[in-house]
Amino acid sequence: MTTARGQFPDEQTVDGEFARQEDAFRALVGAPDSAPFPAAPGRYHLYVSLACPWAHRTLIVRALKQLENVISVSVVDPVRDERGWAFRDVPGGTVDHANGFRFLSEAYAASLPGYRGRWTVPVLWDKVAGRIVNNSEDDICRMLNGPFAGFAPAATPDLFPPALAAAQDALSARIYESVNNGVYRAGFATGQRAYERAVRRLFALLDELEARLAGSRFLLGAAPVETDWRLFCTLVRFDAVYHGHFKCNVRRIADYPQLSGYLRDLFQWPGIAATVNFDHIKRHYYVTHTEINPSGIVPLGPVLDFLSPSGRDRPYPA
Repeated sequence: MTTARGQFPDEQTVDGEFARQEDAFRALVGAPDSAPFPAAPGRYHLYVSLACPWAHRTLIVRALKQLENVISVSVVDPVRDERGWAFRDVPGGTVDHANGFRFLSEAYAASLPGYRGRWTVPVLWDKVAGRIVNNSEDDICRMLNGPFAGFAPAATPDLFPPALAAAQDALSARIYESVNNGVYRAGFATGQRAYERAVRRLFALLDELEARLAGSRFLLGAAPVETDWRLFCTLVRFDAVYHGHFKCNVRRIADYPQLSGYLRDLFQWPGIAATVNFDHIKRHYYVTHTEINPSGIVPLGPVLDFLSPSGRDRPYPA
């Protein structure tokens, strides 16, 4: 029987398992001549947190697709309280460049009056319609790779290649369930059995991915696709946050030769290191999750080295 209070009580099952809420806004941006949300430079704005792995993935895809001058961005403050994500116009703080909102909840209220769910990032905002189009990172990444790609200044990688569609969808779903969301199922569990189920599933898949990467530079071949970047967003936070704060401490990523080299390989990919902010990451998790870390103390460590040679550029079997 569970007696502990969860970080998000409305998303907790009776046996202490974290059950993440569904995304509320799933409209799609289409081709430039489509309606009601046509792709267009300067029309759309991303609200993100540098701490959040879901939002981080949209920033990575935006960078890889060279869309920085097509879609603008505002970053929320890493510390979230009962009022939700905030913009704090202080030295080193954050500002909403699109609407001047003080809280992300204002974007939700403007788009759906009476919205009662959690105010999550990322958010794709339409400046013309004055509303949220989509708050699903999966949808946003596909839109950046698809209808927006024609506005990129140069050729960019296809992160959802049709030839890999079935394999990519299947592997992405497994990584989401057991790794991306798995660390949260462990960290936000309020029951021992729920926690142990999540951790066992997490490390079973990490072990499997370690073996997979022994024979391939990336998950699905010689070039990274969106599946690699969704895994990266969890791996890069793992040893700093999930290993200790979320009690995912069976092993560190540093203890996996293949996964740790793979993580360094992706971190060193052009444009990626600039999307990683460990100050925001650590302050968000350790200060915001008061049910897990009531003292709010942010640890100094661990020391992480993502710039040493990855060893991943060796030949692999065809």
